[in-house]
Amino acid sequence: MPKDNETIPVPLDGPAQSTESQGFSAEQMIRCDECLRANPPTRVSCLYCSVPLPLTEESAKLRRPTLRQPEKHEVGFNSIFISLERDDALPEASKLLRLPEDKLNSIIQGRERLPLARTASRDEGELVLERLQDLGIKVLTLSDEELGLRAELIVRCRSLMFNADSVVINQLAGKDPLEVEWSRLQLIVSGRLTVKKVEVQERMSRKAEKEILDTNQFFSDEPVFDLYCDTHEQTWRIGGNSFDFSCLEDQKTLVSGENVKKLREVIASRSPNARVDNSYSEFRPQLETVWPMDQETHSQGWRRERPGKYLMVAATINSNETQFTRYSRLLRYFENV
Repeated sequence: MPKDNETIPVPLDGPAQSTESQGFSAEQMIRCDECLRANPPTRVSCLYCSVPLPLTEESAKLRRPTLRQPEKHEVGFNSIFISLERDDALPEASKLLRLPEDKLNSIIQGRERLPLARTASRDEGELVLERLQDLGIKVLTLSDEELGLRAELIVRCRSLMFNADSVVINQLAGKDPLEVEWSRLQLIVSGRLTVKKVEVQERMSRKAEKEILDTNQFFSDEPVFDLYCDTHEQTWRIGGNSFDFSCLEDQKTLVSGENVKKLREVIASRSPNARVDNSYSEFRPQLETVWPMDQETHSQGWRRERPGKYLMVAATINSNETQFTRYSRLLRYFENV
């Protein structure tokens, strides 16, 4: 009897033709001026060395943003939603930004100035702006520097002293006190800083998989609010874990969260021009899609358990502090526009 494979028809005209879409031709590829490697014409920067690629008339039509999140030491460029002109643009914009359509819709339909994309170069940020404008979505590209995300601008306050016409801000790190008139305060942004820390203890061995001995989780939740005035660029941050609430006098309680709330109300009542914004908790899910929480893993080194046995301890930390700072500075930027 014939074998099963003898019933399979053999092609007579060579190998079967692929039904998949073909890539770009050699003539369409863009050569990097730095490393001399060929790149697809859809890219803005080199796939191999990240240097900006030369722009041709054909590649200008084909370019698509890669949307690579910048590293911590790199300056990021944020595409902020301004307005929508065409409702039918959402499906195409969702593909361009690589965002689920329901999440993109929740940002755009709310008509709030929230981030739609974050890129690692100004050229790519401008490309996002151009492509979205072609779809009828107006955005504004702001760099981290334009938002004022430098570390020296985010100042933790140690205490406050109230005067009739002004407030004296005592800053941490030995900086001189700063007096600000109540009428100069323009914005109060409230939120919560959450930190989740997971420690994993493993026993080192020659096996491919290490033996997990113990896991510990730690969680902290700190109520905070940021103060802004029209005479200084700094963010003055007041938090429940590192502030002296003596300025509240007889209104001070034993619960730090209540003290933060009471202090915010007292400052708002004395500042005739200050706007209080509590929207961070509402928009946090939308912010997470573009400005995700920071995650870092730190090794705490080896520990000797007993002769010949060693342990490795590593901690993974998730924090939303950078996310809240970006949102707070974004509100401050539009407050002054």
